[in-house]
Amino acid sequence: MARLLNAMGTLFKKHPFITNSAVYGSLYVGAEMSQQFLTKKVLVENDSLKEDIDYPTIGRYAVMGTVIYAPTLYQWYKWLDRTFPGTAKKVIIKKLFVDQFVLTPYLLTVFYTGMAIMEGADDKFLELRQKFLPTFERSCMFWLPAQLFNFVLIAPRFRVMYMGVCGFVWVNILCWIKRQQTHNDNESAVATTNNE
Repeated sequence: MARLLNAMGTLFKKHPFITNSAVYGSLYVGAEMSQQFLTKKVLVENDSLKEDIDYPTIGRYAVMGTVIYAPTLYQWYKWLDRTFPGTAKKVIIKKLFVDQFVLTPYLLTVFYTGMAIMEGADDKFLELRQKFLPTFERSCMFWLPAQLFNFVLIAPRFRVMYMGVCGFVWVNILCWIKRQQTHNDNESAVATTNNE
């Protein structure tokens, strides 16, 4: 076990970008895989209702986690640590504020529109319009405490990996939100017109 930890430490020092991307992407895929396993296999009461794992969706999460989110987070935290060095209370509050209210809206926008593009959705912004605000509210409840811990106790070179572990939990929440039904704006307009 000590050898494995030493090897991981060496990889993080020599190749931090690639290692962080691989770890974050793996955790992102793991979150979607666990979400699907629970919702399609474990929590289904009747065996005849169990579904197969949706591997194309897992592939989309792999792209999102490895190619889009990991590089963004890697560069973001390097910039954030350079711009706001230290762990003083005022510095941590600035980091929390900037992280939650600048980065998070960008990441949620990229997530919902990026997934819609990869899914071939007709309305690329439907989920973003309908799910952004509730997702952002949940992210504040989850990420503000997680980031406080990150900025106070986690060494900079391990921040993306820590974010990956938190991301594993968060992506399970995000997957659950994403699975919630959206209402097509046209259907809502027709229903409103019919009710008048």
